[in-house]
Amino acid sequence: MKVQQQVDNRALRAALLAGVGPLLLLAAPAAAQDVTGSAEGAATDDDAIVVTGIRETIQNSISVKRRETAIVDALSADDIGDLPALSVGQAIQTITGATTHREKGDASEIALRGLGPFLSNATFNGRDATNGSGDRSVNFNQFPSELVNNIKIYKTQQANLVEGGVAGTIEIGTLRPLDFGKRRIQGEIKGQYNPYGNRIVGSGGTGWRGTLSYVDQFANDTIGISIGFQRNDTNNPEETYAASTTWSACRADIVVTNNNCTELAREDYGSDIPYYLVPNSYIFRQISETDQRDAAFGAIQWRPSERINVNLDVQYSDRTYVESRRDLTLSEARRSLVNVEYDANGIVRHLEGQSSLESNGSELSRSEEYLGGGLSVEWKPNDRLTLTADGGYSRTIRKEIERNFRLRTDPTDVNGVRTVFNNMRIPYTYDLAPGSFVPTITIDPSFDLDNHDLFWDDARFRRDEAKRRNEIVAGRVDAIYEMDGFLRSISAGARWARLTYRDYDVRNGDFNQNPARTEDQRINNLCRQAFPQRDYLTAADGNDIHSWATFDVDCLFREYLGTEDPGLPDDIRSVANRDVTERTLAGYVMAEYEGDLGNLPVRGNFGVRVVKTDVTSNGLRSDLVIVDNGDGTIRLDDSGEFDTVTIKSGTTRILPSVNAIFEVAPNMLLRLAGYRAMSRPAPSALGAGRTFTLEDGGSFTSVQDAIENARANGSPRLIPLMSWNADAAIEWYPNKDSLLSATVYYKQFTGGFQPVVYDESFTVDGQDVTVPVIQTRNSPDKSRIYGIELTAATRFSFLPKPLDGLGAKVSYNYADANFENQDVRLGDVYDPETETVSPGLIAPAGLSGYSKHVLSAQAYYEIGPVSLQAIYNYRSKYYQDFVGGNSQLRYVGPSETVDFRASLALMRGVSLRFEAINIFNEPKATYMPVYGSSRQYHYYGSKYFIGIRARI
Repeated sequence: MKVQQQVDNRALRAALLAGVGPLLLLAAPAAAQDVTGSAEGAATDDDAIVVTGIRETIQNSISVKRRETAIVDALSADDIGDLPALSVGQAIQTITGATTHREKGDASEIALRGLGPFLSNATFNGRDATNGSGDRSVNFNQFPSELVNNIKIYKTQQANLVEGGVAGTIEIGTLRPLDFGKRRIQGEIKGQYNPYGNRIVGSGGTGWRGTLSYVDQFANDTIGISIGFQRNDTNNPEETYAASTTWSACRADIVVTNNNCTELAREDYGSDIPYYLVPNSYIFRQISETDQRDAAFGAIQWRPSERINVNLDVQYSDRTYVESRRDLTLSEARRSLVNVEYDANGIVRHLEGQSSLESNGSELSRSEEYLGGGLSVEWKPNDRLTLTADGGYSRTIRKEIERNFRLRTDPTDVNGVRTVFNNMRIPYTYDLAPGSFVPTITIDPSFDLDNHDLFWDDARFRRDEAKRRNEIVAGRVDAIYEMDGFLRSISAGARWARLTYRDYDVRNGDFNQNPARTEDQRINNLCRQAFPQRDYLTAADGNDIHSWATFDVDCLFREYLGTEDPGLPDDIRSVANRDVTERTLAGYVMAEYEGDLGNLPVRGNFGVRVVKTDVTSNGLRSDLVIVDNGDGTIRLDDSGEFDTVTIKSGTTRILPSVNAIFEVAPNMLLRLAGYRAMSRPAPSALGAGRTFTLEDGGSFTSVQDAIENARANGSPRLIPLMSWNADAAIEWYPNKDSLLSATVYYKQFTGGFQPVVYDESFTVDGQDVTVPVIQTRNSPDKSRIYGIELTAATRFSFLPKPLDGLGAKVSYNYADANFENQDVRLGDVYDPETETVSPGLIAPAGLSGYSKHVLSAQAYYEIGPVSLQAIYNYRSKYYQDFVGGNSQLRYVGPSETVDFRASLALMRGVSLRFEAINIFNEPKATYMPVYGSSRQYHYYGSKYFIGIRARI
C-alpha cells in the first residue's frame, strides 16, 4: 500500500464529504421554511411529537450548544444508553473538533481541535479523573457509553471551570435520577464477531457485552437512585511490524562489515557528512488477546425541599486483558550494513545487513481498575444565594506483568548440525518502496524461518512487572448570588486538590540459560508450538514473512527455570521509579451579565481564576555495576544501595476569561471569547529518577555505549504550558434539527519543549564518571496556533416521504501551529553551562497530538422503526510522544475510519441493534524519527456487534 496513494484517496474522500457542507447550507433554509410553514397550523400536533434516537441526540446537542455561555459542543441524550457509540471515546469523536487516537481498534485518547490530549482536561461529573497511562488524558474506552448520558466539550474557558486546558475541557456526565424523573429498567446484550480473531488458531473471533441499568424515584420524588452494570468479554487480535524506539544516525561514508555502523557524532551535525537513520531492531509480532471489563455506575439523589439537593455518585471499572505475543526479531539492525540507499532525509530505501534472528514470546497481562465519585451538596438559603460544596475522589491502578523468552540463532542447529551460515547472523535485505509504509524484509532463503531446530541458543528469560497508581483527592466550594439588572449573578469559589502518581517498573532477570545441548534439544522439542494464526499480515502490501517457528511460553519457563512465574524480586526499588505529589489551591470570581447593547441583546460572563501549584518529586540514585549478559554484551544495574533525591517546584498562574454572546439576528448568535489557559505536564514526566536501559532491556557492547544512553525518567521542574487565546464564532439555528456555525481561534504560547543536557556524576564499578544526562525543559520560544472550525447539521424534512427521515452532520477543523518538540537524541540540545543551543540533525515535531486537518461526517436515516447511521472520521498525521517524555520523535500517519450503526424497533421498548467498527480494516501506521521512516504498523481488522435491547 502506497502512502501517497493512501493520502490521495483520503483527500478525495475528505473533499467529497466536505462538499456535503455547502449542500447543508442550501438545505437548511428549505428545512427551516418547511418547519416554519407547518408549525403555524400544527402547533398542537407538534407538542405531541416524540423525537427519539439519533435525531433526538443531535437536537439535544444543538440545544446545549445554543444555551451555553462558553463556546461548547456536546453530545446529549435524555435517556440512559442512548449515546450512539460503543464507548465514550467513540461517542466523543462524533463531536465537532474532537478526534481520537486509536489503540486496538478502539478510540482512546482524545484530541480537541487537532491538538493533543495533553492540552485538554477531562472531568467526570465536574471532577478531575485519573488514568493509568501516566499522563492527564483519560482512557475513554474504559467507560461504557451505555452508562453515560451527556458529554460536553468546552472550547473556551470560564473562571468557574476546573482549570480547563489550552485545547478545552471534556466533561462526562452521568444521569441524576430525580432530574430524570421516571422509572427506567433497561437491559441489553450484544454479541461480537471479529474476522481477525477468527484467523487465530483455536478462536472463533467471538465475544459479548451485556448491560443492565435501573433508575427510580421514591418518597414522593425526594429520593432517586440510578445504577448500571456492564460486562464486556471480547477479543482484540492484532498483527504488527515494528522497529525499535531508539534510532541512530549512521555515517554513510564509513562502511562497517563486521560490527555496528559508525554513528554520526553530534559535533558533526550540520556538516556535509552523509548519514542514514536506522533502528536497533526490527520485530514482526503476532498477538492473540482476551479482553474483559466490568463496569458499574451508581447515584443517589436526595432533595428534601426545593432548597437542598444532595447527590452521591460512584463510578467503577475493572478491565483486564491478556496478550499472547509471538515475535520474530532481527535484533542487530545496525550491524554489517552495506549497499545502503537513502533519501535526502536519511530515510533508508534499501540496505543489506546481517543479524542474529530471535524467536521471542511473551505472555502479558494488564489490569486497570478505576474508582471515582463524590458527594455534592447544594443549599439555597434564600431565593438569591446558592451555596455548593463538593468532594471528589478518583483513583486508577494499572498493573502489568510480562513474562518473555528469547531463543537465538547459532552457527549450528539444536542438534549440533552446522547450518549453511558461518555464524549466528543471517543475511537479509530491507526495501522500502517510495510512498510505502510497509518495508519488505527478506531473509536469506537458505534459512527456514519455520524450522524450530534453528532457534535454540542464548536462551534468556525475563519477568517484568509495572504498577502505576494515580490518585486525586479534591474539594471545592462555590457560591452564586443572583442579582437584578445588567449583572445577573456573581459567583466565587475555591478548590483544593492533591494528585499523587507513583509507579515502579521492575525486572526479575535476566535468566540466561546455557545447559548441555541435550537439555536444549529436549526442551526445544517439548515446547514447540504451531504458528498461532492463519494469513499473518496478508493485508500489508510488500510483506513476505507470514510465519516463523514459535514456542510455548509456559513450557519454556517451566522446563528451563522450574517455575512458570518467578515472581517479583525481593527488592522492587529502582532508579526508574516515580513518586510525584502535586498540590493545587485555586480560587475564582466570575460575573454573569445579560442586557441590551442598544438594540442588540447581549449576555456572557467575565472572571478570573488564580491557581497555585506545588510539585514534589522523589527519585532514587544508585551506584552502578557492570553485568555481563553472557552473549558478548553488558548492561548496567543498580548496586542495590539507594539515596533519595527530592526536587520541588512551584508556580502561581492567573487565568482571566471573558465570554460574550450577541444575538445579531433571530436565531443567529455571535460569540466572542478571550482567556488565558494552562496545560500541566503529565505526572509521569515529573519523575526525578535516572535510567540506563534501552527498550530491549539494556544490552550494550561497552561501558561507554551504556553511559552515553543515560536518560532522565522525568523533568520535575517542568512548568505548565501557558497560552493566551481568542475565539470568535457565528452560529445560526434555523430550527431544532439544524445548525450552521463557524469558529476562528488563535492561541499564543510561551515556550515549547527542548532537550537540555546536565552533567551528572555516577559511580560505575567503583569508578566515578561524569555522564551527560538529557532532560526536557520549557524553552523561551514563542509559538502560536490559529484555526477554523466549521459545523453544519440538518434533517432534510423538506424532502418527500420517506426521504424526509434523512439527516446529516459534517464538521471540519483546520489548525496551523509552529510549536516545536525536539528529538531527544537527534534534535537541538540546550547546554545550560554555556547557555547555547547545539543544532540538531533532524527537524522538530509540532505539538504532541496536533493534526492539521480533522473531519467528521455523519449521515442518518430514521423513519418508523428503522434507524441507520454511518460515521466517517479523518485525521491527518500527528506527532505522538511516549508516556514519560524524554523520548525520540514518533509520528502517526493519516487515519480514516468508517463505522455503521443500525437499529430496528421490534415492539414497544424492544429493539434489535447492529454496529460495525472500522469497516474497511484501516491500519495504523507510525514513523520514527522523521515522517516517512517506517517504524510500525498495526492491523486489527473490523468488529461487528449484534444485539437486542429491552426497556420498561
